[in-house]
Order: sequence, then structure tokens, then C-alpha cells
Amino acid sequence: LFAIFAFATCGGYSGGLRLSVDCANKSESDLNIDIAFAYPFRLHQVNFDAPTCEGKRREKLSLIGDFSSSAEFFVTIAVFAFLYSLAATVVYIFFQNKYRENNRGPLIDFIVTVVFSFLWLVGSSAWAKGLSDVKIATDPDEVLLLMSACKQQSNKCLPVRSPVMSSLNTSVVFGFLNFILWAGNIWFVFKETGWHSSGQRHPPDTMEKQSSSYNQGGYNQD
Repeated sequence: LFAIFAFATCGGYSGGLRLSVDCANKSESDLNIDIAFAYPFRLHQVNFDAPTCEGKRREKLSLIGDFSSSAEFFVTIAVFAFLYSLAATVVYIFFQNKYRENNRGPLIDFIVTVVFSFLWLVGSSAWAKGLSDVKIATDPDEVLLLMSACKQQSNKCLPVRSPVMSSLNTSVVFGFLNFILWAGNIWFVFKETGWHSSGQRHPPDTMEKQSSSYNQGGYNQD
């Protein structure tokens, strides 16, 4: 469930910002410059037109940065984690005997759980950094600096609307929650493996040997 929320809040995101350029001559002003962007956040491919306030000429600009690698990595982990959890649930319910046969099922489950715990930590950390960079790259004040018209004090450049990032913030939270859940599940999966069972059997065997040696020593003294 948490994996679904993680990739849905990130992979389904689309947002935008609006800027205003009020030229000194008024006739070239554009008070509604809309810039839309979405997952996977290849911002360098997001183009928009802006007035130059020098005649009717407009300049074609683009946002800065490509943050698709961290976003796609995060979503990929979430999708595969969901699919594995779904498959594991089916195996637990309908194929319990085969799951425990030769102890192979619990061992595979343990290894996969450890791997996904590590991937959730790495993916969530990378996406948290990527999201921070996305926020900077889509900050209206930063985007206004890209426009040549805004470098002239006679023109007024203002942010009208900032992008809403609440769902992306939520995706990072769900990412780390998934890490906690998978990491916490390692112990419970480990108890199902033969490693845990064999570790519990050794101490009694040792005590039995010590008890046997003590009894033999007592008989010899008699």
C-alpha cells in the first residue's frame, strides 16, 4: 500500500508556475506566462516564450536541469516493491507448503527483503535530493533570472503563481516509510529461515554435551 502511494504521488505529478513581465513600453508586456512541467522532470526540455521588451521579438527559453534519473529510479523501486509484495502474498496464502520446502522460499524472501530495504534507502535519499533541486529550478524568482527583459530595471517581472509540491513532498515521506517497513520486516523474515533455526539449536546441543561430560566424570569418580 505504501509502495502504491510512493509511485503514485511521484509518477503522477504535474504542475506549473506563472510569471508576469510588464515592459516599460506596456505594449510588449505578457502578464501570464504559464510554464508546465511533470514527471519525470526533464526540465531542460520544458520550453516557453517570453517577451524581450524590445519590439515584438520574443525569446524562447527552457528551464534548467534534468532530474529524471532519481525520479525514475524511485518510481521503479516502488513499482517492483509493489509487484513483489503482491506475488509474495499470493505465495504465502496459496503455496505455503512449497514456500517452506527445502527452506528455499524463506531464504529468497530474506535476501529480497534486505535488497529492497537498501534500495528504498538509496532511492528515497536520491529522490529527496532531486526534489530539492527541482524546487530550486522551478522557483519563479530563479526562472525570472533567465529572461533578458528582467535584467533591465525599467521592466517589472513578478511571480504570479508558484508550483505546488505537496504531493512530491509526500512521495519522499512514503519512500522513507517504505524503507522503515522493509527494514523492520528483515527480522521477521530472518526468523523463517533455517539460519535462525540452526542458531537456536546449537546452544541446547552444547549444554547437552556439557551435561553428558559432567555425568561421565561423576561416574568415573565413583
